[in-house]
Amino acid sequence: MEFRTIVDVPKPNFQIAPCERMLFVGSCFADRMGKRFTDEKFRTVVNPFGVMYNPVSIRHTIERLFAEAEKPVFDTAILTLGTNHVYVEKSTGEVVDNCQKRPANLFDERELTVEECANELYRSCQLLMNVNPLIHIVFTVSPIRYAKYGYHGSQLSKATLLLAIDKLINAQTGLMASPLSGRLEGASYFPAYEIVNDELRDYRFYAADMLHPSDQAVAYIYERFAKAYFSEETFQFLKEWKPIADVLNHKPFHPESDEYRVLINKTMLKVAALSKKYPNFAL
Repeated sequence: MEFRTIVDVPKPNFQIAPCERMLFVGSCFADRMGKRFTDEKFRTVVNPFGVMYNPVSIRHTIERLFAEAEKPVFDTAILTLGTNHVYVEKSTGEVVDNCQKRPANLFDERELTVEECANELYRSCQLLMNVNPLIHIVFTVSPIRYAKYGYHGSQLSKATLLLAIDKLINAQTGLMASPLSGRLEGASYFPAYEIVNDELRDYRFYAADMLHPSDQAVAYIYERFAKAYFSEETFQFLKEWKPIADVLNHKPFHPESDEYRVLINKTMLKVAALSKKYPNFAL
């Protein structure tokens, strides 16, 4: 007998290598996932200009990142969408990423349509592919519900995002002035939203606010992602890295002792060996 429904995670047409260059942009869920990848020694950039929830703000982050003189290059980008709600500054008509605690009457709140969301995501993809045509892009929808919209309103917002991602990946007809033909190669969807809502259907997988996923839920989502996206070499690297990380993260009672000094020296030799085996690895 099966007592829970397991969400299928299709294998993408690429695999993530050890210590890969990765960009995480999106909601606070992207922050939590990005931290886990950082801890596992992927070369990460996580929300460089703060948390971004909607497709327009995600595009703004990528534009600002690539406006720098030396544009960073990424192998994989993970874009996590939280909502289709945006705030438009009345005086400029522009979507703002942060109201900066200014009076609410300076802004209009509105909801992006499926078409608008898809177009904004497409523009983000163009920016990423202009820097690295071989980049892999993974879309996710944050499982965090937005109580301020009402739970029905939150579901409608998530549904809009899901439809936009599906339109972008699978049926790009009508996107932008010159849409790509066929599927967007190198892009995939990871069902973090579905895993929390359809597989982990229990409040024990939520934090105290009953809205955000618990640490256990985030760890499980990471495991499901790894199983689908990581290469065998990446799993081997992580297996070798874990005992080193355990030692380095341990807080000894007697850091001045000879025993601890010997342990650290042995660990640093292992670090040197790991760096030699995996050239992109660095503490």
